[in-house]
Amino acid sequence: MDHFESLVCTLLETDGYWIRRSFKVSLTKEEKREIGKPSIPRPEIDILAFRFEKNEVVAMEVKSFLDSGGLALKQLQAEHETPEGRYKLFTSKRYRTIVLERLHQDLIACGMANEQTKVVLGLAVGKVHQNRSEPIQQFMQEKGLLFWSPEDIKKRVTALADRAYENDPAILVAKVLLR
Repeated sequence: MDHFESLVCTLLETDGYWIRRSFKVSLTKEEKREIGKPSIPRPEIDILAFRFEKNEVVAMEVKSFLDSGGLALKQLQAEHETPEGRYKLFTSKRYRTIVLERLHQDLIACGMANEQTKVVLGLAVGKVHQNRSEPIQQFMQEKGLLFWSPEDIKKRVTALADRAYENDPAILVAKVLLR
């Protein structure tokens, strides 16, 4: 797991979520055929964030892109019948539906959710192409998906400086840099 993912975990925990990292979804052979990729490996969700009072699980994908061009809206707008590329869960509706339904069933089977638990797909990114977060935010919101832009993450990290002391690298760095 990378450090940017750890930062997102800390921010989710600060928001009251319980975290599970690198969760593999157990697609059946039939589901893999429905997806159109019968030999696809088990999908792995970067972070599962549980919020018990809302009976909600956020399946958060995390991409730092800190030394790259960043996430561009067109990358998320692509639509694929069968999953392909870096954003499969976002660009293939059939894949997303099957994976999130199976994730929900897997979580029920291991006692981590119930039939009423809502599963929400999210994306947290450290850099957006040409700092154009707003169109991505709007696009994701229209699709019912969660999006944490670099600006959202910066605001959340800034708030860490005001928290009580915890021996967490993100909180310590926020205190050193922002106090």
